[in-house]
Amino acid sequence: MTKQWIAGVDLGGTTTKIAFITLDGEIIKKWEIPTDNSNEGKNITVNIANSISEKLKELGQTKDQLAGIGMGAPGPVNYETGVMLNTVNLGWQSNFPLQASLEQAASLPALIENDANCAALGEMWKGAGNGAKDIVCVTLGTGVGGGVIANGNIVQGVNGAAGEIGHTTAIPEGGAPCNCGKTGCLETIASATGIVRLAKEALSMPGVAGELAEKYSSDGSVSAKDVFDCARNGDSIAIKVLDEVACHLGLVLANIANTLNPEKIVLGGGVSKAGDILLNAVKSQFERFSFSSVKDSTKLALATLGNDAGVIGAAWLIKNKLLEC
Repeated sequence: MTKQWIAGVDLGGTTTKIAFITLDGEIIKKWEIPTDNSNEGKNITVNIANSISEKLKELGQTKDQLAGIGMGAPGPVNYETGVMLNTVNLGWQSNFPLQASLEQAASLPALIENDANCAALGEMWKGAGNGAKDIVCVTLGTGVGGGVIANGNIVQGVNGAAGEIGHTTAIPEGGAPCNCGKTGCLETIASATGIVRLAKEALSMPGVAGELAEKYSSDGSVSAKDVFDCARNGDSIAIKVLDEVACHLGLVLANIANTLNPEKIVLGGGVSKAGDILLNAVKSQFERFSFSSVKDSTKLALATLGNDAGVIGAAWLIKNKLLEC
């Protein structure tokens, strides 16, 4: 068989990332297209298929070069059927047959998985996981997502909703409301929006002063990045917020590790760009709450693939199926 490529797709509510990737996980070409949510999302798979065809033509290739299309999509997925159980911001009705729709539009075999799971697979294959077969990936962005890999396979659960780490209850009583309908979810604390909420609460107390308070007073707002930047400079309010985030995140990760004992826990997403000041604080709390043998064997690391994790993990879906044949 001639060396083939895989089309990896990371479907987002606003933008769809697409890449041609070799069977060794190297990106040949990557690009983005807008996600058209109009008309109940009827154009999404057609636009992806057309874009793939156009890019192949630009590169002087035909569809024979592609082994298939792997796609990460936001929401729980029935992996066996490729049906999206429910989605947000894509316009589709519940139980949308995404795999069948994509295969029909592109005339290529396709496999569908949750987008956070694809990011975890990408980090396992070519990123911070460094080939580890037991890994948990946590994405800290606007929300908090997660993917759990055991013995090289994504843990999906009976309804495709395994790995919803962001909706682990971190504050049982009196927690902030979450978009999922619960209160006190980890997402309300460790996401970018959660960090901003905590910062604003701390800054609303009487008599606060310091770099973060001055920025809030002058700009009228603060970001998660502001919190980490000010914490690096020794600002007491920012450090207090960082410590609270790290405590809850470290506790949840320790409980996950105490249950699964993965080789690595990888922190990704925009919030993880804070780097060592976040990682070291979380590590300290993780070691405080984890069982001794787990603490000694499970390592925490920052993700390395950035925005490429999703398309690389989506490509792994096809590669993994090919290897099984």
